[in-house]
Formats: sequence, C-alpha cells, structure tokens
Amino acid sequence: MDYKKSKAPINTVTRNIMDLCDETGNIYESVAIISKRSNQISAEIKQDLSKKLAEFASYNDSLEEVFENREQIEISRYYEKLPKSTLIATQEFIDGNIFWRDNTKESKEN
Repeated sequence: MDYKKSKAPINTVTRNIMDLCDETGNIYESVAIISKRSNQISAEIKQDLSKKLAEFASYNDSLEEVFENREQIEISRYYEKLPKSTLIATQEFIDGNIFWRDNTKESKEN
C-alpha cells in the first residue's frame, strides 16, 4: 500500500454510518475491520519512518553535542503531514480496497 499517494483527507470528515455498514451489514464489524487495517498502516508508517531516521542516529553518549539535522526535520515534518492511519483505512474501506472475510460464517458452513 502506498500511503503516500492515498487520496484520504488530511482532516476528519463526517461520514454517514449507513454507508460504512453497507458491505458488512453491521457497523461494529465495519469499525473493527477499519481498526485492524489502521493498525497495519500505522505499523508500516512507523517502520518506514524509523528506517529513514536510523540513518541520522547518533550513538554518542555525550549530551553536549546535539546536532540539528535539517534533513531529519524535513522527514519528520513530511510524516506529520500525512493523513492519519484511521483516515487512510476508512478511505480504503469505502473504496473497497480492503480484503476481509468473516471466519464465523466459514466455520458454520463446514
């Protein structure tokens, strides 16, 4: 998933609850799906950010030398401006880009 090119809004948008439960038939199930996807996106973003900031890591123990790295600040600002993971997950759910399955229905069929 390329969260950098997501068309999710930056700010919170009021959504119609009935639109969110169209696919699942249950608003709580829809919210659970969005929540799980949001956690996945958040972990992916955190891993990506940590990998980029690791290049600037200083392994000095002295507190006197603190360098302000412009590139590090720009990377941090870029990630701060990205839409929140919940907004990205909600947009993916509305667009139908999230794959999910109901294991309870599958176990009843067997």
